[in-house]
Amino acid sequence: MASPACSAGAALGTARRPRASSLGRRSSSTLPRVWFGAPRGPARSSSSAPTSARQRRSTSSIVTRVATPNSSVDVDTALVKELKENGFRSTRRTKLVCTIGPATSGYDELELLAQNGMNVARLNMCHGKHDWHKQVIERIRKLNRELGYSLAIMVDTEGSEVHIGDIEEPRPVEKDDRWTFTIRSLERSPATPPSATAEAEGADANKASEDSAAAGDDKPRIAEVNYDGFSEDVKVGDEILVDGGMVNFRVAELQGPDVICECVEPGLLLPKANLTFRRNGLPVRARNSMLPTISAKDWLDIDFAIENDVDLIAISFVKTAETVNHLKSYLKSKCLDGQRVVPGVVSKIESPDSLDNLDDIVAASDAVMVARGDLGSQIPLEDVPVVQQQITAACRRLNKPCIVASHLLRSMLEHPTPTRAEVADIADVVQQRADALMLSGESAAGLHPMKSLDVLRAVALRTEQQQLEYGGHQAGGGVASGMLERLYREKSGETKISEQEYISEGLCASAAHLAEQLNVSAIFVYTKRGYMASLLSRCRPSCPIFAFTDTDAVRRRMNLSWGIVPFRIDLFKDNPERTVERTFKLLRARDLIKEGELVIVVSDVGPTADVIRSIQVRYVTASGSAAA
Repeated sequence: MASPACSAGAALGTARRPRASSLGRRSSSTLPRVWFGAPRGPARSSSSAPTSARQRRSTSSIVTRVATPNSSVDVDTALVKELKENGFRSTRRTKLVCTIGPATSGYDELELLAQNGMNVARLNMCHGKHDWHKQVIERIRKLNRELGYSLAIMVDTEGSEVHIGDIEEPRPVEKDDRWTFTIRSLERSPATPPSATAEAEGADANKASEDSAAAGDDKPRIAEVNYDGFSEDVKVGDEILVDGGMVNFRVAELQGPDVICECVEPGLLLPKANLTFRRNGLPVRARNSMLPTISAKDWLDIDFAIENDVDLIAISFVKTAETVNHLKSYLKSKCLDGQRVVPGVVSKIESPDSLDNLDDIVAASDAVMVARGDLGSQIPLEDVPVVQQQITAACRRLNKPCIVASHLLRSMLEHPTPTRAEVADIADVVQQRADALMLSGESAAGLHPMKSLDVLRAVALRTEQQQLEYGGHQAGGGVASGMLERLYREKSGETKISEQEYISEGLCASAAHLAEQLNVSAIFVYTKRGYMASLLSRCRPSCPIFAFTDTDAVRRRMNLSWGIVPFRIDLFKDNPERTVERTFKLLRARDLIKEGELVIVVSDVGPTADVIRSIQVRYVTASGSAAA
């Protein structure tokens, strides 16, 4: 018996329409440095600083309002610009996540990020107070509401990691510098200078201050550690890795609660940097690894996230699926009133324990993040690329978005141009078909946050274009065919999936395969929960996926999935055909689709409780659409 993929290929033939491809590039811009804890003063000026966003709105048409929340159809402003500039097939598929910090927390800076391609804004709860995060959330909501963006918001919890306290600003560390890491409290009053606090803390702090003075640094080289067992877990000679190796120290002395270290590999010490340590070249599991994955502070941050209606909550150091299920139950219980949408749970894979339970964790989660910084400090470095591919493949197989994070553009914390190795790393992630790339310190506290995003977007777009040019229809068609083959084997009894899953997956895989054979301009999918859109995304078709939903929360969540262009539109449940025709007319009126283009329509929105799933092939006409 022939497989569905083979039958479909034989029936469809090999006729294809010409492909169009172009690559648009936006100009880069930079912002001056602003660190955590630094007061935000009046508007900054610099000869190289970009014109403010408000000025640009009055002098150019870069930001155009496509729709208001009360109009017929809403689509992200930046996506509209990209579609019109680059065309359907050259529109970026890989999504971009930016960590928001003082360098990018202002309204104008957030708008620049949105214009330049940010899809998801990440708030790192290791830094800042709830009041600060709330202000950022309100600014993002204002951008969505007033300027037509659909930015999703992700709150990233701290977890039970070992990290230093807030040292007010990044500190350069040179080779042989001596630093003291202590479990004692170093809280200072605003009126107390650092040197006076150091003297009050005892001889070790005095010594740290003397060392700093000898090196021309008037600030003491001392940092508080949040884990009380730190001084007991480490031994003289251990290697301490800061942020996965951004700075490396060797333990020189142990003096009660203080650990005196010497720098062996220089770098930049950031506020709240995490610490891991090695003994004889092997990672050492601190006793904090036995602590609960979700700490007491994390629960407070989770409540804050629920109260502020964020879209996603990321959990650090997830070891088992039970942690994810427990959190999901809690989130559902907090959203029973129907006034709030349950946030999605993003599991961060950053420890060997996670790898032992990878499939279970991925299946239980709504998305997964490959946190390569922490992961790379706990497994052999040469294993990191292999593990990254394994996690990415597991997410594709189990239909969960995958974010690859950490050190993508580490050099751009200080330098305006990335290393060539960093560019190649980004391209490799895109070639693995990960759903999203994430900037951390580069966009939060770096010297060049906008340039970092420009580089990330440009490399992703160019790599995707190369895949289309050289891979042709196989770029997406091969994946869709593979999905059909897998479904055929599962239906034959090798593995078990439910009947509904089989129908939905088969429908979407067939639609993606058909899209490649006919070389359509786009796939339209109408969905209530985003599930059908995610199944199409998993097939990685070479055309964009226009996903239409009637819920703003679902629309924002789809921003994390590869290749999806999310729209909000009123769905006529009693007349699906009316919804489809209305969609074509609205997009045609906004010049987002052109007459003569071929589009595949997939729907799971039916007029009754019995969902009607269908695939249609339509031409765009001057007044709407017509069956092909």
